[in-house]
Amino acid sequence: MNNVSVEHKKFIKDTKNRTKIIMFTRIFILIGFFMLWEIAGDLKWIDPFFISTPSRAFQSLIKVYEEGTLFTHIGITCYETILGFIIGSVLGILIAVLLWWSDFISKVLDPYLVVLNALPKVALAPIIIFWVGNGIKAIVTIAILISIVTTIISVLDGFNRVDKDKIKLLKTFGASKFQILTMLIMPASIPNIVSALRISVGLSWVGVIMGEFLVAKEGLGFLIVYGGQISQLDMVMMSIVILAILAYIMYEIVLILENKIKSRF
Repeated sequence: MNNVSVEHKKFIKDTKNRTKIIMFTRIFILIGFFMLWEIAGDLKWIDPFFISTPSRAFQSLIKVYEEGTLFTHIGITCYETILGFIIGSVLGILIAVLLWWSDFISKVLDPYLVVLNALPKVALAPIIIFWVGNGIKAIVTIAILISIVTTIISVLDGFNRVDKDKIKLLKTFGASKFQILTMLIMPASIPNIVSALRISVGLSWVGVIMGEFLVAKEGLGFLIVYGGQISQLDMVMMSIVILAILAYIMYEIVLILENKIKSRF
């Protein structure tokens, strides 16, 4: 028992050390990238006007902050993304449940899902804007359309992969379809649902930025378009860096939720 305990402690220690090394390596690569970017701009290896530099992007950040609009732009984009992510995920899971529940509806809608998944959603943007108008409604709707189909397909695929013999066993014991769904299908499909949420996070950001490109008067997507129009590429790069940071934070939040969900099942 003592030998097992020592080996277990060694394993935990090695795992923690490996995690620290991975984290430090990530930070080193990130710092190295920004340093190389700055040096390349200062030495004119690249044209700072077209690609900017970290210092110029930071100066643009200070300028927007002093104007008092920075957190307004960030807040609006985050609000639209979170709203689109939540609505798209919930609707996607519910529709996947409906398609699993009715094999007839699933077979009827299958080709439509394939077409919608392949269709560039930005092509529908003008129609969406005409239907719901400019502003947040249109942006959130675009975000939902981009993420919902992928969520439906991923979650439904997880439902359909559940062991058929287990389903037959529950039916043999007289379980209803609702009981099969709640006691077997949903718990067994947690990995697929979480995987769908991971993908949906990124797609929600894509949808929101697309929508802000087209109709927004505020938000990080608007800053990117506005910076390009007035040839302020420092503002563009600043907005892209902020988007990357926010997307990473939101992704990490989903990972935390994933760990909590898995610990309960």
